[in-house]
Amino acid sequence: MADTTLMSIPGQVDPVPVARDITPRPDGRVDLMGLPKARIRELFETAGLEAKQAKLRSKQVFHWLYHRGVTDFEAMTDIAKTMRPWLTERFVIGRPEVVEAQHSNDGTRKWLLKTADGHEFEMVFIPDADRGTLCVSSQVGCTLNCRFCHTGTMRLVRNLTPGEIVGQVMLARDALGEWPKGKMDFAEEADETEYRADGRLLTNIVMMGMGEPLYNFENVRDALKLVMDGEGLALSKRRITLSTSGVVPAMERCGEEIGVNLAVSLHAVTKEVRDEIVPINKKYGIEELLAACAAYPGASNARRITFEYVMLKDKNDSDDDARELVRLIKEYDLPAKVNLIPFNPWPGAPYECSTPERVRAFSNIVFENGISAPVRTPRGRDIDAACGQLKTTAEKKSRAQRDREAAEAGAAQE
Repeated sequence: MADTTLMSIPGQVDPVPVARDITPRPDGRVDLMGLPKARIRELFETAGLEAKQAKLRSKQVFHWLYHRGVTDFEAMTDIAKTMRPWLTERFVIGRPEVVEAQHSNDGTRKWLLKTADGHEFEMVFIPDADRGTLCVSSQVGCTLNCRFCHTGTMRLVRNLTPGEIVGQVMLARDALGEWPKGKMDFAEEADETEYRADGRLLTNIVMMGMGEPLYNFENVRDALKLVMDGEGLALSKRRITLSTSGVVPAMERCGEEIGVNLAVSLHAVTKEVRDEIVPINKKYGIEELLAACAAYPGASNARRITFEYVMLKDKNDSDDDARELVRLIKEYDLPAKVNLIPFNPWPGAPYECSTPERVRAFSNIVFENGISAPVRTPRGRDIDAACGQLKTTAEKKSRAQRDREAAEAGAAQE
């Protein structure tokens, strides 16, 4: 049986004990989103099905849930009609509630989502010429307080459950119209003009949204296993990247139990600067972090570790910084590439972005030493969807303002 934890549900004074892997619901039904086949089978048996029947129904429901994207038991045509009301009464296949959806001028899409117990978080989809990447959140808020990151100015509310993490992928596939034909069409306005590869828009996932994934390890692991399940969403682990600010004790475990690509938010090459802008460095220093990178299971020239490096004017962008970055990578013999990220500003930010000339000079030094150092093109800045800009609309504007905007949009359509 899954571990239990306490989560608050609106309308109830005391927290209610719920299994760690289950998204709590006020109506008492169990949300199957984010659960593997064996767990669904266990829940069906607990609800009263005999073992053989529970095994069959869990296999059928798992297929409809993850392979076909169905959210209504009545649409599961190979399940007996008399069984469907029994399932509907006890279970639900949820999705995060969409509070607001935005579409950038460059094609980037951002969704403000809400959990069943009323907390908000964000996810972003970034279409490129050769891929479509979904940036997934692992927590509501963040506890790391990285000074260049807008998300880091939020308080940590709670971890997202496996269902809330997988639910982001499911919701994106809904919106992009990516489920196999022959089922109910949940994408009312799928954009057919954007990139498709092998019939899919969504080709890659990055755990780079709100939160630190390795501080929610079990839930992230369980969610990504479903994304990689050949009978489920069937996305290759080579197309999934998990980003960490450097939670060293969990990095080896991540490689062994999840096995996805690793990205490390490095952002500085000296203790003084990294202590300032990435405070977790005071707990796990650069040397300890790079040693953990060198030991990461599966890292190779074919599967390089990505170092993310935000370019901050007069803070971490000098030629000496570039040369020290090269020295560190070579000292630890790391199969690595460096993503240089122009700083994405936000109101009240304590830093400025390095000039384009400084970014190019930094990149050239790293490249000249045989290490790939591309400059990431900022995406979605006009909707605050760029790297480091995610912060829920709840903390940016009042609900009254949002309601007014919704009313104005409705009036404009009439």
